[in-house]
Amino acid sequence: MSYPVSAEYRDVRVDTKIVLSGLWTAMLFVFAYVDIFGFFRADVLEAALDGTVALTGFTVSQGFLVGTTLYILLPCLMVVLSLVLRARASRVLNLVVSVVYLISIVVACIGETWVYFLLGSAVEIVLLLVIARTAWAWPRSSHETTEVPAGVATP
Repeated sequence: MSYPVSAEYRDVRVDTKIVLSGLWTAMLFVFAYVDIFGFFRADVLEAALDGTVALTGFTVSQGFLVGTTLYILLPCLMVVLSLVLRARASRVLNLVVSVVYLISIVVACIGETWVYFLLGSAVEIVLLLVIARTAWAWPRSSHETTEVPAGVATP
């Protein structure tokens, strides 16, 4: 089959909810892999084997693990909440959660010298900024009545 040389590809607008869900998913992948790659570091691995978190002084305990689980649950839930919440609630929640996590990632970078960690954190920050911007610029619905041609499904 041959295609005309001048064929144009059509861009389709992706729904804001899907964009936000995808951004949260990408952010979580980077977040997870940065932590996983950390276990290739001798200092991180040795501290984990000793029951502590390297360079922080935190002891790995029930409370610490519950806290870290709660910390990661919210962005995990944002993948789904971005899709199922009403637009107004999703917009507000995406703005608040992205900014809170952005701040926490910046704080985690203080004193860090490993480039992989700083690079991963920079990508996380960019993704969180895009989440905040996408939520901030959420398209408003028009209250004008528009006529829909027969046979066209409406959202």
